[in-house]
Amino acid sequence: MAGGLWGRRATGEHAGDKKFAVSMSDEEWRRKLSPAAYHVLREHGTERAGTSKLDKEYGAGIYHCAGCGQPLFSADTKFNSGTGWPSFWAPLDNAVDTQTDRSFFMTRTEVHCSRCGGHLGHVFDDGPQPTGQRYCMNGVALEFRAAQGSAAAKAENEPPQR
Repeated sequence: MAGGLWGRRATGEHAGDKKFAVSMSDEEWRRKLSPAAYHVLREHGTERAGTSKLDKEYGAGIYHCAGCGQPLFSADTKFNSGTGWPSFWAPLDNAVDTQTDRSFFMTRTEVHCSRCGGHLGHVFDDGPQPTGQRYCMNGVALEFRAAQGSAAAKAENEPPQR
């Protein structure tokens, strides 16, 4: 794994050399994702704090990987960390993997989607109970799907107001 100031961002490495169930060429990922989502998911980028509408989303539902659609986090585990990024105290079972990230002169634990290897964010040991963890995720790497029957799901299915 590349080290130094830029770490994997400079080399384009993704979650080590692991093979993932969803795999695409760089060109296919670029066509599928927005430029911002590509930067985060495939280049290990970080969106600016406070820019994601998902940071303030607290409806019932599931957060999915914006790259492959895999369910990652339940809204039941989301909390306001005050960091400006969507934060959760636990992922869904087998939804994410982690690896050591030594970029930017520090050591952190990177979180990536276990299905496509997309970079989601980092996990820290300063979250609430019951886990004490804070999965600090980039909102652009996530898609929120409201629970059926919730107000958010009903609003998504209504025709636009004219």
